[in-house]
Amino acid sequence: MLRLDEEVYRSIEKWAADEFRSVNGQMEWMLNHVLKLHKRKQTDLPDYQEETDEPEL
Repeated sequence: MLRLDEEVYRSIEKWAADEFRSVNGQMEWMLNHVLKLHKRKQTDLPDYQEETDEPEL
């Protein structure tokens, strides 16, 4: 179980909806993104595609 401030949860929920993700999927993406940014991502974690302005092929 994860406890979050209601305002934080609502913000994540809206962001997830904007990105067509579930709240869980959005939180997983956010955590993975921060781990990569701070070079703390272990090699056994799933590799998610970074957001770019380029369309997927």
